Amino acid sequence: MQSISKLVLAIAAALLVSCGNTDPQSQGSSPEIDAPLTVQNDGVLIDFQDHGEGDLTLLFVHGWCINQTYWSHQVEALSSDYRIVTMDLPGFGASGTHRENWSMEAYGADVNAVIDQLNLTDVILIGHSMGGDVILESALHQDKVIALIGVDNFKDVGVEYSDEMKAELDGFVGLLKQNFSEVAPAYAEGALFHPSTDSLIKAHVMNDFRQSDSVIATSSLEALFEYASKEAQQLAQLKQPLYLINSDASPTLTDGLDATGVAYEVIDIPATGHYPMIEKPEVFNRLLLQTIQTIEAAHHTESTR
Repeated sequence: MQSISKLVLAIAAALLVSCGNTDPQSQGSSPEIDAPLTVQNDGVLIDFQDHGEGDLTLLFVHGWCINQTYWSHQVEALSSDYRIVTMDLPGFGASGTHRENWSMEAYGADVNAVIDQLNLTDVILIGHSMGGDVILESALHQDKVIALIGVDNFKDVGVEYSDEMKAELDGFVGLLKQNFSEVAPAYAEGALFHPSTDSLIKAHVMNDFRQSDSVIATSSLEALFEYASKEAQQLAQLKQPLYLINSDASPTLTDGLDATGVAYEVIDIPATGHYPMIEKPEVFNRLLLQTIQTIEAAHHTESTR
């Protein structure tokens, strides 16, 4: 998710902005995608898509309150050259909802269930927002992963939250529990977009937030906040390189990343909000492809030693 300053702004937006005037029929529909496949993990069905062919697999993990259709531009652009797997995390999209553990650790196990089901090798994990912590957990327990690409995440690794900040987070969660369908879209509108973000994209994201299961969404967000306290410790254990394609609307604080010892690179994408893969797909795809090619070259060098 975004930094604490964004969350503070979101609380104000949630209290001041009415979100009742958005017509779901005007949101802009998601592109059509192939019929889904499923795998079961921890008693819940996971919907995923399997596109293209190749020894290298790109596995995409979406962020909070959205779904795998947010990667449709990347599937279209890259599936002729790579095997691409997208998935709906349990509790979101078309995946199941019948469990109570919505932690980052559980989601990491879900990703690994898909990798194991498809018997994938040489996997690059690509995770947006909350999906960054999910792919981190996956990689720590999966030897088939060769690299991670985060999308607008890991921006404030190691930042210590003051008591005031913790109280603000608790207040935000409390607002979500009281009136999720208004507060969640208000958070998106107040904190997650760039001034240049297209209005249809804003409406699409806000509607997906509004229609999410409020209990699951709030529980997973609380788990995400809890995971933040050990994010640096987990990154310090990561053996694979980490690449971050992050919006420059807010800075990526590199001191915390440096302190973990993780091998990383930050690639800024300009003038976009929290969803560069749908806000600026052509620019994002170019940066993503360059990053994938860098990983491929390094992996080939390593494997031939």
